Amino acid sequence: MTPVRRGQWQTAADVLNQVARQPGITRAAVARTLRLSTGSATEVTARLRDVHLLTEAPAPSQGRGRPTTVLQAHPEGPVVLALDLRQSNWRSAVVALDGTLQDQQHQRHRSRRAQVVLKNLRQTVEQTHEQYGDRLQLVSLAVPGTVRDNQLMQAPTLEWAELDLAQVTADVDVPLLAGNDATLSGVAEARTGAAAGAGTAVHLIIEVGIGGTLLIDGVPAQGASGAGGEYGHVPFGDRSRTCPCGARGCWDLEIDGRALARHLKQPAPDDPVAYAEEALLRQDRPARTAVARVVTALGSGIAGLVNAHDPDVVTIGGLAIPLRAAAEDTFQEAYKSGLMTFHRGSPPPVLPARHQADGPLRGAAALALDQLTSEPAVAAWAAQR
Repeated sequence: MTPVRRGQWQTAADVLNQVARQPGITRAAVARTLRLSTGSATEVTARLRDVHLLTEAPAPSQGRGRPTTVLQAHPEGPVVLALDLRQSNWRSAVVALDGTLQDQQHQRHRSRRAQVVLKNLRQTVEQTHEQYGDRLQLVSLAVPGTVRDNQLMQAPTLEWAELDLAQVTADVDVPLLAGNDATLSGVAEARTGAAAGAGTAVHLIIEVGIGGTLLIDGVPAQGASGAGGEYGHVPFGDRSRTCPCGARGCWDLEIDGRALARHLKQPAPDDPVAYAEEALLRQDRPARTAVARVVTALGSGIAGLVNAHDPDVVTIGGLAIPLRAAAEDTFQEAYKSGLMTFHRGSPPPVLPARHQADGPLRGAAALALDQLTSEPAVAAWAAQR
């Protein structure tokens, strides 16, 4: 085969990037977006088909006009294994270049000990590698904790200390890409969810504590070391309380099931998410008062982030959605009164996340596909074919 020159596959990579970001996109739409002629678009997609990266199917009829095709992942093309680790369970999916989730699995932890959980994830990686062989190009892992260069720095909700996540792929020759689950759910919202098309967006998700990310044109602002977006550890809370992360006054301690239990003068629950869900069903005055206090903390904190980041939109997921719904007037008062005056006339909308439970998994897949659809990755795959 003729040696591949750098840049030779750049337009093809751009096409694949559009397919990954807009599942079901037509060849004509790709050509318009990338300003390609019809002939160029046909030539590029043919090259991608020849190296098993894309295939085409007839697009639904739009009446008169030249027929076009929908671009889809080739059935023999590269895939990503996306993993989403939660406090009580974990999920996995094999993801093709067009972002479709395949072979989804959902399992609860039999033990939350770090080495047991990581062993189970490693077995899933090994099984996927056995099934897909060298088509498996990357493993992307969402973790409820602070991640830096595939090192878990801390995961207070899992009660895990510093940990090398690279052991998840230790027995297979496949790179690992690990990231914070809230950050990755924000990526999913910015790419194909409620924040799609926004230049600047803030995403927040409440489970045990609150996490999130700032996104600029769909890319998370991850900070100098990759640990940005730890909004739960901004000191919006009571400075007399020490968070499991080691800091005082963390917002985390004011907005979830632990806060509800504290307001109700009950011990900290073993499962804060289930506790919050039960509290939201109660109609007694103590429960409603506790919910209102948590919702006030949520709304005022979001206002603080809006003042800091000036986003076009804020998206919320997890328990943030039913909490807000349980006390909408309280939320609006806390949110708007916390905004700087110039924001109040037209405050950024606070929208429910579209992807919900799938968010971290889809976000993990999206960042992995960014790598697989880069020009060097496309050139390397083509050279092997």
